[in-house]
Amino acid sequence: MLAAEEDMKTAAAAGEVSVDRRPKLALCVLCGLPAAGKSTFARALALRLRQERGWVVGVLSYDDVLPPALPDDAGTLPRPSQWKMFRQELLKHLECFLVAIISGGQMSAPPNRTETMWEDFITCLKKQDLIFSAAHEAQPCHLLAKTAVSRRLFLVLDDNFYYQSMRYEVYQLARKYSLGFCQLFLDCPLETCLLRNGQRPQPLPNETIRLMESKIEKPNGEKNAWEHNSLVIQSSSCSSEASLEVTDLLLTALENPIKCVEDNTEQKETDRIICSTNILHKADETLRRTISQTMKEAKDEKIPLDNLKRLAEDLNKLKADFLEDLRQGNRKYLCFQQTTNLSDIISSFCDERDTVVQKYFSKQH
Repeated sequence: MLAAEEDMKTAAAAGEVSVDRRPKLALCVLCGLPAAGKSTFARALALRLRQERGWVVGVLSYDDVLPPALPDDAGTLPRPSQWKMFRQELLKHLECFLVAIISGGQMSAPPNRTETMWEDFITCLKKQDLIFSAAHEAQPCHLLAKTAVSRRLFLVLDDNFYYQSMRYEVYQLARKYSLGFCQLFLDCPLETCLLRNGQRPQPLPNETIRLMESKIEKPNGEKNAWEHNSLVIQSSSCSSEASLEVTDLLLTALENPIKCVEDNTEQKETDRIICSTNILHKADETLRRTISQTMKEAKDEKIPLDNLKRLAEDLNKLKADFLEDLRQGNRKYLCFQQTTNLSDIISSFCDERDTVVQKYFSKQH
């Protein structure tokens, strides 16, 4: 601990940490379609910032840590709700690292973790010389590398982040600890992504990328104030002007951390109840229409009457679960905080609906 404190004092004298001796730390969300070139861009950006600015840059690629979004040997895909839980867990792992940096202490494993995910996360940090393990400890613990607490540190999160609700979770984490936050959207033509995807050892289905392209929500600072610190980059652009824009964006985020404002708890709860009541009504109406359309399609497929009855029961139970989840604060299916976004709720419901419906359609073949 004493060594970490000495490193912090040295960093403060060099202007690498803030006036309260907290490390200057920022999170950068790097988003875009699969095969848009995000990982290549992230590696090049990290190398350039290390060489030109002397910053410490860590790249957290979700593909390297999350379980693969591909069918297993039995042809089974992760359920959408399970996939969201994995993403939530990864943010908890990241929070452990952030807390260790801010406090200057060691990083311990969180409880109730998925062991393989935690190990892959640790491996990712070790490879970039951000942490090292204490070999002499009876229980494994991980110590921060000297550079992680003595220089400006940027963490680049590399993933599709195609819904703004996914990115908002990272923003909330930055706000919780008063960190810098920014977003880079790598814009790449769909056909280019499909071509690159086809050249990968384990390509995604083209339908998945096309569907994602139709749903992707680019950062919109005019619509969402929290997204104002964002930049859209053409994937083919590697000009010095583009590099300067990116560096300026990152520097602005680093020097202007988000202030964690203490809200009026009573007013906040009142606003939440009003908002929840309105969105519950809208969600209930829309989900009813969605189920009605799904049942019509099932009848057109000549599904037996007994199966139709069970399908209707399953879908109505799923709707009831979703609405209760919405009332209780999004704990099971809706792993995001912005419940005012009806499209996110419907999209999550449809993901779960498709899983239910598939069981009945498969019985036909």
